[in-house]
Amino acid sequence: MPTEPGRVEILALAGLPEVRVGDDLAAMIGDALEATPGTLPLEPGDVLVVTQKVVSKAEGAVVDLRTVEPRPEAVAWAARWARDARAIEVVLREARRIVRMERGVLITETPQGFVCANGGVDASNVGPASGDLVTLLPVDPDASAARIREALRDRFGTDVAVVISDSFGRPWRWGIVDVALGVSGLHPLEDLRGVADADGRVMKTTVRAVADELASAAELALGKTAGRPVALVRGANPPLGEDTIATALMPAATDLFR
Repeated sequence: MPTEPGRVEILALAGLPEVRVGDDLAAMIGDALEATPGTLPLEPGDVLVVTQKVVSKAEGAVVDLRTVEPRPEAVAWAARWARDARAIEVVLREARRIVRMERGVLITETPQGFVCANGGVDASNVGPASGDLVTLLPVDPDASAARIREALRDRFGTDVAVVISDSFGRPWRWGIVDVALGVSGLHPLEDLRGVADADGRVMKTTVRAVADELASAAELALGKTAGRPVALVRGANPPLGEDTIATALMPAATDLFR
């Protein structure tokens, strides 16, 4: 039954096992959809939000820290700020550009174009090898989303959009929120410039970060410690279409803080 207008449902998928390198993540998600009451049948306009960690593990975007020899700069900086020098070395290797490296905070630009803390390199929720492994960001999150979308469309006969999400910090505010790293089947932005608001006033600057909103909404149902890495968002009515996450990234020419 379609969701009522003005109502959004978020269903965290149950029963997804620990994801390991080489696993068929799309098949595992399909099984979890079948095991979670209320998700099937899939509906046009549904969005599946998949956390980056399970995508990275399935795709092999992991590094065994026991194989990493940190450079002197990483060793010195890690010692000063009580960090793991091996993990710092991985961040530096992955960085396209170091944005800031001071007061224990390391912010880089990743090869995918994201500006984030530690280049997206993460030691949490890596599974039984916790402490020895870190995950990297997926090489091409849009392609990761497209593969999952295609497999689910083939299995269930309904085309649903897919968002790959991850947690990012924010300038000027404490706390993290989930944002979109990759998309397939929807536009990450909804441009409302030129549209009249409820009072008839034409909006001139309003562009909604729809994919980021979907990622953050899903995270409320997933949590960080419950072992639930995938959620179905129903009723959000995002702008559907073929696009990439690059649409949502601020180009250097318009970035006031670069």
